[in-house]
Amino acid sequence: MARDALTPQERFAREGMRSTLVGISANMVLAAIKATAGVVGHSYALIADAVESSMDIASSLIVWLGLRYSIKPPDEDHPYGHGKAEPLAAMAVSLALFGAAAGVAIQSVREIRLPHHAPAPFTLVVLVLVMLTKETLFRYVFKVGDTTRSMAVKSDAWHHRSDALTSGAAFVGISVALIGGRGYEAADDWAALFAAFIIALNAYSLLLPALAELTDAKPDPALEAQVRTVAKQISGVIGTHKCHVRKMGFDYYVDLDVIVDGGMTVTRGHDIAHEVQNAVRAANPLFSQVLIHVEPPGTPPPPHGEPGSG
Repeated sequence: MARDALTPQERFAREGMRSTLVGISANMVLAAIKATAGVVGHSYALIADAVESSMDIASSLIVWLGLRYSIKPPDEDHPYGHGKAEPLAAMAVSLALFGAAAGVAIQSVREIRLPHHAPAPFTLVVLVLVMLTKETLFRYVFKVGDTTRSMAVKSDAWHHRSDALTSGAAFVGISVALIGGRGYEAADDWAALFAAFIIALNAYSLLLPALAELTDAKPDPALEAQVRTVAKQISGVIGTHKCHVRKMGFDYYVDLDVIVDGGMTVTRGHDIAHEVQNAVRAANPLFSQVLIHVEPPGTPPPPHGEPGSG
């Protein structure tokens, strides 16, 4: 299918999947490098970093599958489409991060209690290369997530930033162990423990917006303002009452009450509703479904969260 023939939702999903595949490829290489350097160089912080990269691969695959599933068209069992798969993937990634943080923390405590060799100096070079690579990946993937407004892609980006932070913590820990000499070998493991805390913190920050989207929390207020502004420009629309916008994957669903002359015919009110619907969708292609309800003047606004009356 030609790029121009794609809907904005399909284009966003493809861009997100492409950035996810780039991250998977990079993590496969980095995980192998870090694991090898960690074992040879006696650095548990580097091994923990390799574990986190391996988790990144699994979570990125979840994101990729979630994005692919989210743009499936509506069917008999899913009349509103499959958009919720996108925030579900983001939530799965955050939960995977919590699991990785717990695993790294438990093993770090064990390593702190056991005597072992100090890390090898060459591990610092590996960590610098890893930090540069992962920060570059974060900036690239996050830009894609920001452009597409995809929570799943943003969560994938923060996985890369988390990896860069854990590598930074490992760099500090290994440096302390090497500079401090005998008795400071555990600094590397303390760095891994700190990295586990950073991973858990990122997991928490990713979980909240994913849950908000799954529970239909109100998105950017500017979207509601855009809907109301467009509706009021339609001839015959006196004003607006309720306006609810919710995110469904890459789509936005709109419920809007418009006030029209109570003396007009049902047919004219119906035509105005369609004009508003078409105008709202034309103003923003991401408004995939727009439900319009017409009301006469003097109808009180409905209580918050309840459908309009009249």
